[in-house]
Amino acid sequence: MTTFVPPRPWVESYAEGVAEDLSPVEGSLIDIVASSARDYPDAVALQFFGRETTYVELQAAIDRAATGLRDLGVSAGDTVAIVLPNCPQHIIAFYAVLRLGAVVVEHNPLYTARELRKQFEDHGAKHAIVWSKVVATVQEFRADLAVSSLISVDITRAMPLITRLALRLPIAKARASRAALTETVRDVIAWENVAGSAALPASHPRPGTDDLAIIQYTSGTTGTPKGAALTHRNLLSNAAQIRAWVPAIPHGPGCVLYAVLPMFHSYGLTLCLTVAMSMGARLVLFPKFDPDMVLDVVKKHPATFLPLVPPIAERLLTAAKAKGVSLQGIQYAISGAMALPHDLVVPFEEATGGYLVEGYGLSECSPVLMANPVADNRVPGAVGLPLPGTECRVIDPDNPTQDVAPGTPGELVVRGPQVFSGYYGKPEATEEAFVDGWYRTGDIVTIDDAGFVRIVDRLKELIITGGFNVSPSEVESVLRQHPSIADAAVIGLPSRHSGEEVVAAVVLEAGAELDEESIRAFARGILTPYKVPRRLFAVDDLPKSMIGKVLRREVKANIIKLTSGV
Repeated sequence: MTTFVPPRPWVESYAEGVAEDLSPVEGSLIDIVASSARDYPDAVALQFFGRETTYVELQAAIDRAATGLRDLGVSAGDTVAIVLPNCPQHIIAFYAVLRLGAVVVEHNPLYTARELRKQFEDHGAKHAIVWSKVVATVQEFRADLAVSSLISVDITRAMPLITRLALRLPIAKARASRAALTETVRDVIAWENVAGSAALPASHPRPGTDDLAIIQYTSGTTGTPKGAALTHRNLLSNAAQIRAWVPAIPHGPGCVLYAVLPMFHSYGLTLCLTVAMSMGARLVLFPKFDPDMVLDVVKKHPATFLPLVPPIAERLLTAAKAKGVSLQGIQYAISGAMALPHDLVVPFEEATGGYLVEGYGLSECSPVLMANPVADNRVPGAVGLPLPGTECRVIDPDNPTQDVAPGTPGELVVRGPQVFSGYYGKPEATEEAFVDGWYRTGDIVTIDDAGFVRIVDRLKELIITGGFNVSPSEVESVLRQHPSIADAAVIGLPSRHSGEEVVAAVVLEAGAELDEESIRAFARGILTPYKVPRRLFAVDDLPKSMIGKVLRREVKANIIKLTSGV
């Protein structure tokens, strides 16, 4: 049987020096830091509030932490939850878990106990490495789910001594900063007791290329958590594809990469946690995006490579102009998670002297599938060209074995070494996600003659706000629990600042009045803040299909008419 290989017109649009295909990867993710420690032992691997860690120091810390985790009972194939912001301990824990052949499960540390519990119930991790600030959140369900090892990480311990001492000053600002970064907790294991062990013997078994490495959660249209099961091959391949996309980017001490995106998100994880480490780059870690903090670093170490989302680019430009700080030296910036406005590209490239290009991906694809070329032929409004070794087709979503005519809108399906093989523990969802070995993205696209892909619609009803996926069903379920709401429909409306904003149409109980602040406060007690509706509209009823399903597209059209005065 011959495997169908579709034409790849996009290859002719690749920038100079970008390979059409890449050799299959070998080894595992743990080889990334080991190789950089061998090639650039004294180069700075991590920078956190000014404190620097070299690659040889990072490798030693990973080996010690792996021993500590092994002594707690972590072994090959176990799932280990990580609930941390960007910090050195996050990277050490990530690679230490993988060194044992165990599986990393990344979590948003801002999630509520209810949101985290659903994911823990799904993956079943008995070991969790958690930011001290949110340990109490995990403790709410720890006993119920038999999480045996709860390791608390005080991220301030990775800061320079002078910064740590400043946080202890008896002044309001220092107290507020300390409270935002750490919290004293009991009945847990301190990270220092895990990370201070002897180095793991080199003879300890290592993971294989096709072993499961990471479970990355992504919202489904039903609101049920689904973990994309990503192998070492998937993530190594995507890192290699991204490096190949920018062949001129330097490796070693000459490369500086900013981790302003959260590493628990698939975009930040690959661009920062794996790509940077595989290049021997200096990775500057920010627990959250703060333009003033970023500008302080820009003055001394401008970013060679800066992964971001449009709101970050916009805020950085505004802050730099206000403070009179030059952004010259930022060479390559890639924007993802939401549409990149062309009127942002021009001033950003003028301010930096470098490139700002748009990319596209999904958690199920490690996550990057395509990007605009880092060259003058990049196309505003397009998400770019498939990366080397990535194949794509456009199919009829109602007849998925049939391709649509060239240039016609249809559903994007993809395959490549970075594409996952399925959802963790969910064979039925996995089967639905593929057609003849091609992953169905749920995005409606067109591909022009030069191979550039444009997204024109989404089959999935997910809302993407600030780069994060929001399931309308999950938010609707929470809103219906409010005593004044009889029914609800949640949609996304375009927002320049976040891609989309979460908006709800609600049917009130008889005699109730719309109290937006009360409803939002209620929702914030259950949902992480970015899922809480920014605006609410009271309606008499919701349009539904013959089987009673809410027609969200009609709800969206009605709200757009209402807000535009039509």
